[in-house]
Amino acid sequence: MATFALSACGGGNDDRLNLDLAAARVNTIGVNSYLWRASLETLSFMPLTQADSAGGVLVTDWYADPNNPNERMKVSVAILDQNLRADALRVAASRQVLQNGTWVEAPVEAATVQRLENIILTKARDLRRSAVL
Repeated sequence: MATFALSACGGGNDDRLNLDLAAARVNTIGVNSYLWRASLETLSFMPLTQADSAGGVLVTDWYADPNNPNERMKVSVAILDQNLRADALRVAASRQVLQNGTWVEAPVEAATVQRLENIILTKARDLRRSAVL
């Protein structure tokens, strides 16, 4: 957040612009830190198998909701840019259902992946807004 602190010094409209740019593009960890933190928070209930902040990749292990133990999901998130933009985020999910004691691949509704992307983007924007204020 050194960029944020440096751009906040001084006064005038140019400094406000620099502050906005610094908040939108924070790259001390290799990718946009707001997207990274929002992704971690969103998936915090799932066990992680990979978390690479330099490459912007999060991969969860299989997670079964205790209320629906015959279905499990695995999610991967890729942050593709240092800027806080919707197209800088890619979410993929796999789903399996338990049939006769064996986990079988099942389709994931597109709305599920879209909902995860929207949750992460909303959290990232909220984190950015909190940092700017």
